[in-house]
Amino acid sequence: MQDFEKLGTFYLGRVFDPVSRRPEDELLLYDSRDLVTHAVVVGMTGSGKTGLCIGLLEEAAIDRVPAIAIDPKGDLGNIALQFPELRPEDFAPWVSGEDAGRENISVDELASRQAALWREGLAKWGQDGARIRRLREAAEVTIYTPGSSAGVPLSMLKSFAAPPASLVEDREAFRDRISVTATAVLSLLGIEADPIKSREHILISGNLEKAWRDGKALDIAALIQQIQKPPTDRVGVLDLEAFYPAKERFELATSLNNLLASPGFEAWLEGEPLDIDRLLRTPEGKPRISVISIAHLGDADRMFVVSMLFNEILSWTRRQSGTTSLRAIVYMDEIFGYFPPSANPPSKRPLLTLVKQARAFGVGIVLATQNPVDLDYKGLANAGTWFIGRLQTERDKLRLIEGLEGVAGESGAKWDRARMDQILAGLGKRVFLMNNVHESEPVCFETRWTLSYLRGPLTRAQIKTLMSGRMPPPAPPSPAVSDGMRAEPAATNARPVLPPEVPQAWIPVRGNGAGIVYRPQLLAAVQMRFTDAKTKVDAAKDAVYMTPVRDEALPVQWEEAVEADVDPDSLEKEGVAGASYAPLPPPATKARNYQKWNKDAINWIYSQQQLVIYRSPSTKLCSNPGESEAAFRARIDQRAREDRDAAAEKLRQKYAPKLLTLQDRLRRAQHALERQQEQAREAGWSTAVAVGTSVLGALLGSRRKVITRTNLGAAGRIHRERQDVGRAEEDVAAIEQQLRDLEAEVKAKTEELQTKIDAATDPLETITIKPKKTNIAVRLLTLAWAPYRGGEPAW
Repeated sequence: MQDFEKLGTFYLGRVFDPVSRRPEDELLLYDSRDLVTHAVVVGMTGSGKTGLCIGLLEEAAIDRVPAIAIDPKGDLGNIALQFPELRPEDFAPWVSGEDAGRENISVDELASRQAALWREGLAKWGQDGARIRRLREAAEVTIYTPGSSAGVPLSMLKSFAAPPASLVEDREAFRDRISVTATAVLSLLGIEADPIKSREHILISGNLEKAWRDGKALDIAALIQQIQKPPTDRVGVLDLEAFYPAKERFELATSLNNLLASPGFEAWLEGEPLDIDRLLRTPEGKPRISVISIAHLGDADRMFVVSMLFNEILSWTRRQSGTTSLRAIVYMDEIFGYFPPSANPPSKRPLLTLVKQARAFGVGIVLATQNPVDLDYKGLANAGTWFIGRLQTERDKLRLIEGLEGVAGESGAKWDRARMDQILAGLGKRVFLMNNVHESEPVCFETRWTLSYLRGPLTRAQIKTLMSGRMPPPAPPSPAVSDGMRAEPAATNARPVLPPEVPQAWIPVRGNGAGIVYRPQLLAAVQMRFTDAKTKVDAAKDAVYMTPVRDEALPVQWEEAVEADVDPDSLEKEGVAGASYAPLPPPATKARNYQKWNKDAINWIYSQQQLVIYRSPSTKLCSNPGESEAAFRARIDQRAREDRDAAAEKLRQKYAPKLLTLQDRLRRAQHALERQQEQAREAGWSTAVAVGTSVLGALLGSRRKVITRTNLGAAGRIHRERQDVGRAEEDVAAIEQQLRDLEAEVKAKTEELQTKIDAATDPLETITIKPKKTNIAVRLLTLAWAPYRGGEPAW
């Protein structure tokens, strides 16, 4: 079988002849870089669409390319069913008891059949358990279930984090981010809001814009409060009360509050944060296939999750460096309703932007659907590859052909409507037509056997079983929050009176001021500089540390300090009205203590704080200051993939002319051999005729003369023709050997490249850089009143 483990190629199947309806020997190897220009997969239920897409994700994972897969139907989780040993007991928990009952066999018997089926199916495609093991070791599969604890919970509403400054500066992108977020929030309430006409949309958009421009995140509670009391008194040129009276704003706030208070809504606030870096990589930097399962959600909730997810992916994409190599895949299994031709649901705008812009950053978008009628073909004009499977109706086929014809017209590509119509009419199960702009013409292929066990949609219980060891542990309480687990003195309404020389400030309250209790903390805003001549690091770091103040012999212990997410420039001069205050220990009332605590802070930072830099011995690359191990490994991976693709292209350019020359020589030698063989056959026939004539002549007379002249001439000719055939065969054999030698040389150099791209899995060196005392400056040291609500931080 043709070698399919090639650099940067995805093994998708085998070329299929649509005329004879039989597979050919040639394998379909898809260049991973082609996916940077995105792909669309169309096929009815039962066409093999899910198998093709899971196979694509498997190939990407083997190539260490991470992926986010949105799963509206519940069967993408099958990619987690990887059984390298292919034992019946591995399959048993996942086969259907109903299927076993219909076949009148036990579950164990059905599991044995499935194990045998998968073993035989893989073998027919040149695969085995070793390749499944390779897939398993290359990437981790995690199933996330927003709004549910069945899989790994994903927090969608804990906060609406402020976008990066680069996005805020991009006016169009920032406006889109605000609009989509506001539309998504209102969709949870069943409100289809027009961004221009809807008062609800305009109000929420204004609140988001104000908070995000100030660099602040909002949670759902703060958003409710801001609906009641917006941060502005005017909307455009109208007074706020004239534009949206307080009574009507209260109704909107109440609706959102009812949603927040509804049973089960807390699941939306729990789980891992919606962080694209964490979805694509484990903390150790290993690639991850993150399946975002939304099958358990209603339509409005699905739209909210998909819209928010596309928003975050878009923001993350814009922060990446440009590349022509595949960095990550974003796949959605059923795009129906999320990218329609005329309507504009909240999901469409960020997805359309991704399709237009993500290619520059190496992010491949793959969209699948069984409803070709409901696609925005104009928006998909940038899709470079179309995988088209069996369609359900003639109407579906005609709509798809019309859409693709329009795409081809806009791109200037050639289009043969009659041939496309003929091919699409004859597609069978697991047979797809690939129309790739990077190839000279469309090609039909049969999809390969998947490495993962395709058992169909997973139930919540099955997802829970698969993810039982992946649930994140509860976050430990912060020392500054728990206050060392000591008993909290009773708070009073009296604000402590302090001498004017004692510095104090208030941390801004998130949400309203109801139920706020201020606790005393010592806050230090510090600037540090880390330098190292060997690694050429010269990095500055600003940090804010907070530690409790106690009434003890050591009232302040910097060893208990934690880094706090507080902007020192946002500290306020007064607290909220009506708040309570925890008692202030006497040491915090004396100004001279703050000078000592300042020096203690510098000594603690000098002895304890450090900058950790990772170094890859194989690539000689060092991590950037503040770059996590996972992010650094991802960067090594991407650099290695770019270097590999560039080196592979050089190999192709170097050896392609030699291969073409040898192949051309081989064709000519084979043609020469065929001519010599034909001439030899003709000579043999001529000799047979001549011998027959000589025998006849012998019977009629002149026997010696005829026999001698005829036989000797024929024998000489046969001998010469045989020699010519032998020489032609030697020429063919010699050229074939040269081809084998050249292919072996290419393979050896390819394997060298393959070993180089494994650098991301090498052990990393850790370089620790400590700051000099002269490079530590305490910009601000103050008594900080930290707001708490119900025992939890309210900032």
